[in-house]
Amino acid sequence: MSSLQEQLQKLGFQQTDAPAENANDDASATIDKSQIVRIQRQTKGRKGKGVTVLFDLPQQPSLLADYASQLRKTCGVGGAVKDGTIELQGDQREKAKLWLEQHEFKVKLAGG
Repeated sequence: MSSLQEQLQKLGFQQTDAPAENANDDASATIDKSQIVRIQRQTKGRKGKGVTVLFDLPQQPSLLADYASQLRKTCGVGGAVKDGTIELQGDQREKAKLWLEQHEFKVKLAGG
């Protein structure tokens, strides 16, 4: 019986020397973090349920998905990426602001 590595090579998979984590580091190095990220709580069109919406983030789909995933884990809630914004369930403005500031973004709480 051959090893898993040999089986993968037979199927056409190749081993790379660079770990996948470095790809995210390179992308984050080119992000313009000087732009102000706005955090707003919305209930309109949601049957009274509040969500926290993050606007003006870098418009790179892979980064938005990664940021949304990290924010959902940090806040312990569900959420989604919609139309270039990140939505988090509930009022998570303070937790989201703290996380963004730790990642060197400039943040403003928008709205009421």
